[in-house]
Amino acid sequence: MNLLIAAEHITHPDIVGGSIALSALCGILPLVAFFVFLMVLKWKAHTSAIASVAVALLIAVLAFRMPAGLALLSLTEGIGFGLFPVVFIIWMAVWIYDLTVQSHRFEDLRSIFSVIGRGDMRVQAMLIGFAFGGLLEALAGFGAPIAIVAAMLLAIGMKPMKAAVVTLVANAAPVAFGAMAIPVTTAGLLTNIPPADVAAMAGRQVSLLALVVPFCLCVIMDGMRGLRQVWPMALVLGVSFGGGQFLASNYFSYELTDVVACLLSLIVGISFLRVWAPTTPADQASQIDTSGQRLEPGRIALALFPYVLIVVVFALTSLWRIGMDLPALLKSTDLHIPWPALDGHLHTESGAAISGTVFNFNWLSNPGTILFLCGVITVAVYTVAGRGGNYPMSFAAGFRQLFKGAYNMRFSALTIASVMGLAYVMNFSGQTGAIGAFLATSGVLFPLISPVLGWIGTAVTGSATSSNALFAQMQHTAAAEVGASPTLLVAANTSGAVLGKMMSPQTLTIVAAATKQENNEGEIMKSAWMYSIGLLALMCVLVFLQSTPVLGWMVV
Repeated sequence: MNLLIAAEHITHPDIVGGSIALSALCGILPLVAFFVFLMVLKWKAHTSAIASVAVALLIAVLAFRMPAGLALLSLTEGIGFGLFPVVFIIWMAVWIYDLTVQSHRFEDLRSIFSVIGRGDMRVQAMLIGFAFGGLLEALAGFGAPIAIVAAMLLAIGMKPMKAAVVTLVANAAPVAFGAMAIPVTTAGLLTNIPPADVAAMAGRQVSLLALVVPFCLCVIMDGMRGLRQVWPMALVLGVSFGGGQFLASNYFSYELTDVVACLLSLIVGISFLRVWAPTTPADQASQIDTSGQRLEPGRIALALFPYVLIVVVFALTSLWRIGMDLPALLKSTDLHIPWPALDGHLHTESGAAISGTVFNFNWLSNPGTILFLCGVITVAVYTVAGRGGNYPMSFAAGFRQLFKGAYNMRFSALTIASVMGLAYVMNFSGQTGAIGAFLATSGVLFPLISPVLGWIGTAVTGSATSSNALFAQMQHTAAAEVGASPTLLVAANTSGAVLGKMMSPQTLTIVAAATKQENNEGEIMKSAWMYSIGLLALMCVLVFLQSTPVLGWMVV
């Protein structure tokens, strides 16, 4: 242990052979290895992740000259973060869904969304995945919306693969302002740019992305036929969501950007369906026969209860400041634990300590704990409401589902923990930083690839917040070197980050677990990658034009 404590590691972007390009090439090898193991060799996800960790450790020690002890400690912190809060959040989210199945409420839930969506699964995909899922992302984040939305899409009869891809693509629009806009706040704080300015600039980018995403969902669900038949709904949702993002991020409280956008799109979308109905082919009709049946208000309320409860509880814990600051009170219970023998021993080339070596054990304020509370309340309500009826539930049955869920996702948990360990080793050793430094050498063309940095950061870490923590300062520095607006490029990192989430191994594992497709992450990736890359290309062009007189008027 004394040897570990004495060890130090300084990251250099050109540490391999004095070359930034060679360092970046070495740094990206663990990610390449993961994708090869997963998609080419067809290994199981947890096996691929563990093997990729081994590659990352070897490169960290042999190429990036990181002491082996520090590399292993970086791995342990990543595993710890993967288990808590990430796996914990997913476990709780899936439990709540399982409770609706166990109590037979899920059939009513399917009927409700079938009615709201006029019996058309393409419309339902947009309402649930895009609008409602965005609201969950705004309030929770950290994987919980992915797990909940994917499970809900399964509940209405959508095929697992389509449910997974719809969830991933739909989730792209709200991520920049997810979890009460933590990603843009982080970027602003790290670069000393007012977070409100970063938010305003990001809002002028991702709001345009929001216009496109609903049309992508039409194509995913039903190809060009879907685009022809339900484009009016896609347009209404895209304009209301994107408009809400732009207005809230620029003129209201930016922390509430996604809350405003999602509520506006839900209200406008449901209202539009009162005057417009899609032409629905038989293969796109909900697999639920709602003819001749009328759901009683009580059944509707109980079927929707867990999800309404989630929105209400997350809203209260994120926003309540009347009489007391509830968010601050919850965060005050966080335990900040310097990772033993690692904290203070990792430094950048300038000598500054690398952030991220203090583990935040947010046992009360994290979304998983709040979801657990919602689950307990759901069990209690379903137990009381189901006595003597057709919706059986008891505390014993409810908590059996909790532990059954833990067993069912054991391999998913192993994958997530391994991938987070991979991310931490790459970040702390300097591998991720080398990739970013190489991209920053592109000079005046840097704004064109600026969003790619954000994309890479989220693809590695699974978090737009972490991506900004990795690359926001680099974007700020590069902006000064190439004569671009620092606010523009820092915001571009956030906007690119949202599109990397659907390619992140962690996110793929979450959606695979939620749609009962364990070890099918490679196939999900094959179905989703074109949307991630295509939307990233559009974002790159937009940011580049914003760095020129063509769209320079859009810059804050």
